[in-house]
Amino acid sequence: MAVITTPPTVVRRSTGFRTAPAVLSAVFFVLYAALALREHARFRTTGYDLGIFGQAVRAWSEGRLPASEIRAATAPAGFAGDAYPLLGDHFHPVLALLGPVYRLVPRVETLLVAQAALVALGVYVIARAARRHLPDRRFAPLAIGTACGLGWGTQALLGFDFHEVAFAVPLLALACRAYLDGRTRAAACWAAALLLVKEDLGATAAVFGLLLTRQDRRTGLVLAAGSVLGMFLIVYGVIPAFAADGRYVYLSQASGAYGLLDGWPVKSLTVLALLAATGGLVLRSPLALLLLPTLAWRFTSANPAHWEPGLHYSAVLVPIAFAALVDALRRGARLRIRLPLPLPVAARLPMAGVPVVLPLVTALLMLPFQPLGSLATPGFWRDGPREAAARQALELVPDGARVAASNSLAPHLTDRATVHLVADGVLDRRPAVDWIVADVRDSYPADAVDRVVRRAGERGWRVVRESEGIVVLLRGS
Repeated sequence: MAVITTPPTVVRRSTGFRTAPAVLSAVFFVLYAALALREHARFRTTGYDLGIFGQAVRAWSEGRLPASEIRAATAPAGFAGDAYPLLGDHFHPVLALLGPVYRLVPRVETLLVAQAALVALGVYVIARAARRHLPDRRFAPLAIGTACGLGWGTQALLGFDFHEVAFAVPLLALACRAYLDGRTRAAACWAAALLLVKEDLGATAAVFGLLLTRQDRRTGLVLAAGSVLGMFLIVYGVIPAFAADGRYVYLSQASGAYGLLDGWPVKSLTVLALLAATGGLVLRSPLALLLLPTLAWRFTSANPAHWEPGLHYSAVLVPIAFAALVDALRRGARLRIRLPLPLPVAARLPMAGVPVVLPLVTALLMLPFQPLGSLATPGFWRDGPREAAARQALELVPDGARVAASNSLAPHLTDRATVHLVADGVLDRRPAVDWIVADVRDSYPADAVDRVVRRAGERGWRVVRESEGIVVLLRGS
């Protein structure tokens, strides 16, 4: 009896498409890590926020609660400690997971590579969801996975230091994929973990619980109620317990000169960017409701920086948007176009592939203006005199020193020194700092660098090195 076997070429092709999400994720991981590490090497990362998170993870790796000397520069009035307790600022115990990794590789670059891996994992999950739920199992995962990997929100995150919301990207992707699969308990568990990432994500978890009630009423209600209760306890109990002034400072900042009715030209750009990323189909899925909590706190914020699309705050929107796109497409969303033809009636052409292609085309068109586009720029890989001067200046600071560094130089020292930010009052700290390493072009915080350097000179500090606007001073004996 003859035995029919599948041709080897067919098996290889099928296997290749099954592994496409993993390969795509690996490619993005390399690109993300290359971008982040090179930006750090070019001194484009900052003490706010990479230096702060570097100090937090270093503390976790040493078995201490997270605290930051850099964050102390903008601590509430009356704080006199050396390092500000970070759990009194935001609730992000998930950072403890990086402690063991940092202990093995005690460099701040570890955080940048970990962030690249977390975002790449989110891309993998979304691509796998597309492969499972869409009829075109060849092109759809690649198109949607690529568009997600190039999403403006994820690139904004990777192009601006490190942030705890990197953990939310794969968690949201996993929760949304479980929702699409009908695995309600798994979806609830992944969503509940968001409470360990940042306190505001409790609202997203609560809305997710309401969505789950459509599939599993009990599980959804438990998640919704638990998330609201957890967020309440964190904001009004846990954070104030760690805060120097006994309160959650961002509640008082919620009211100010600006509000919901202000800044809509900027806010509209954020909404348009979100719609363009998915060809507008994000609105065809109930998962789009998960976008509302993040957009709500951002658009009602008194801080205009929260309104715009270019910062890392949009990273959590990307996995939700593309999971919603997958959901919309599996529900049979189709675009049709009417073409004027020399016929008595207009021809109606089905465009089934357009919804998948549009997000990819949009992402590719925007790529030259996004952080990843700089990888193709020759100047991105070349060091200038400023970078060389900065490295030489940093080498003068001995390990274990107490140093005040300006914003662009601070994260390069947090691994081996106690680092404060060059800010007003830093010369009067106790214990005292012995070194100052400052780039006079750093304008944060509030143009304090010039004032601190000038006052140090008046107090007898000695200039050890000065080149390309970067100055190193040593406290006089």
